[in-house]
Amino acid sequence: MTPASGELSVLGSAPHRLTPGAVAYVPQVEAVDWSFPATVWDVVAMGRFARLRFWERFGAHDREAVRRALQLVGMTALQRRHIAHLSGGQQQRTFVARAIAQEPQLLLLDEPTTGVDAATEEALCKIVRELVARGMPVLMATHDLDRVDEWFDRLMVVDRRVLALGTPREVVESGTYAAIREHTHTHGHLRHDHEPHAAHATHPEVRP
Repeated sequence: MTPASGELSVLGSAPHRLTPGAVAYVPQVEAVDWSFPATVWDVVAMGRFARLRFWERFGAHDREAVRRALQLVGMTALQRRHIAHLSGGQQQRTFVARAIAQEPQLLLLDEPTTGVDAATEEALCKIVRELVARGMPVLMATHDLDRVDEWFDRLMVVDRRVLALGTPREVVESGTYAAIREHTHTHGHLRHDHEPHAAHATHPEVRP
């Protein structure tokens, strides 16, 4: 897909020039055949396929990458359990582990806390912070505006266009955060059943 205007760069390169497996993605909802006989280990090991050429076999480095990913998300003890026999939070951690096992240069998360319990949300937050501390860029989409200062170093508010960009504190102080939060449904969509007030109508962009 070619941009209508401007340039698209990922990690300093055109997307098609990235090495296979450079970007890992965890979708909001996984399309999974829960009857398929796959264990937690099997699912996480699938993250290595992007790194393997068609003639290469699953080797010691691949097994170690899976082991580290399972350990990071706290799923080692359940690695032999069938994926269908996990709780929703455990399944989400498994899918995140699959992305981590890919050893990407960039991790994309699409609303990873949707539908999970508080304990899983806390665990995912710690996982994200640990990955960032290790130097991995993590880009996450969310409608959950609580605890943004705990999750993120940088925050971008988007509603068809960029409304605010900066540290969580800068965005909060800009007024954009409060306006969006006040007029947001449970699923994060702006309400249209009232006349917008001044803070809602104008969202000053915050420059870093």
